[in-house]
Amino acid sequence: MTEPGPEGLPAERTALAWSRTSLAVLVNGVLLVVKQPHHDDGPLRPAAAALAAIIAIAVYLVGISRQRDLARRPLPKHITARAQVQWIGVAVMVLITATALGLFL
Repeated sequence: MTEPGPEGLPAERTALAWSRTSLAVLVNGVLLVVKQPHHDDGPLRPAAAALAAIIAIAVYLVGISRQRDLARRPLPKHITARAQVQWIGVAVMVLITATALGLFL
């Protein structure tokens, strides 16, 4: 396996960061499902777990897209992911709220 050149490192770092974020969100959903699995808390906890899975998939897909953008040569003129990052931030805040409500109510 060859080492990526300096131009490939941003794409690789981006892919790793988005993958870590996706994995963290997915683990949140898994923990919601396995915490007291036989205790019936109503639909909020499973809904929060499903939301976590959806967000994890979305984060992973954005990461793949960002990796492709950064690997292209020449780089695109508009390379920022401002909208995606804001959307993911809002989605994670909603997930945090749903998780808190699912666990503590």
